[in-house]
Amino acid sequence: MKRVIAVIRPEKLEDVKSALEEKGYFAMTVHEVKGRGAQKGICLQYRGKQIKVDMIPKTEIEMVVGDEDVRPIIDLIRKNARTGKFGDGKIFVSPVEIVAGIRTDEEIVS
Repeated sequence: MKRVIAVIRPEKLEDVKSALEEKGYFAMTVHEVKGRGAQKGICLQYRGKQIKVDMIPKTEIEMVVGDEDVRPIIDLIRKNARTGKFGDGKIFVSPVEIVAGIRTDEEIVS
């Protein structure tokens, strides 16, 4: 099993979520986060003054899926989160050793 974490633009969440649901991927956790990368922040105008904002609001989608689902999920996220501009985000994949259910005491060991 793998843990897929996608950090995307907040305005692309509904597009990504809909595309994942359409292909049968319903289980996810969504977090509102802030971060920066190559974009290095943005400049905004506020009351006539320019303000540098270096931590940009992002949305993080977290999913734990089977190994065979990783590539299709990455492709779906890329297709639906891309704007072609700096700040579109990143996708991280890492192994999951154990998934333990709380209510059922079920355990899945990979």
